[in-house]
Amino acid sequence: NQVDVARLPGRAQQVAAQAAQVDAARAAVAEAQWKLDQKRVAAPAAGRIQDTLYRVGEWVQAGNPVVQMLPPQNLKVRFFVPEAAVGSLAPGRAVTIHCDGCAADVPARITYVSNAAEYTPPVIYSNESRTKLVFMIEAHPAVADAPKLHPGQPVAVRVP
Repeated sequence: NQVDVARLPGRAQQVAAQAAQVDAARAAVAEAQWKLDQKRVAAPAAGRIQDTLYRVGEWVQAGNPVVQMLPPQNLKVRFFVPEAAVGSLAPGRAVTIHCDGCAADVPARITYVSNAAEYTPPVIYSNESRTKLVFMIEAHPAVADAPKLHPGQPVAVRVP
């Protein structure tokens, strides 16, 4: 009879041993999953790969990056304005970014206005001549619009 077999003195130890084996199997699965996760290459965030630092077959020291990534929230447009225009620009102000080849203008918000004037950088993509001193401004497009722009791409910034 099964009830009598279940009441045998050694039965409790067998049940405990089986439970311990189940726990050991779960621990082995967790360890195997951890080892697999350690071997899986994954970026800490979504983004665009900007540069590949190593080629296939090259030796990479542990902890060294193998690619440079640009998350969309880190894309910024840097532009320069003369002293006469810097007073009307402040962080939070909306601007539009136009680029050749873009289907539509990209909205952005100013996130940084330099407090210090600097000499005009050697290359400014503009049709009009620049004054000798300018202020650097940075604007970030929305994360959804970031893929429309490319680092280093010449753009025109308009203040509505």
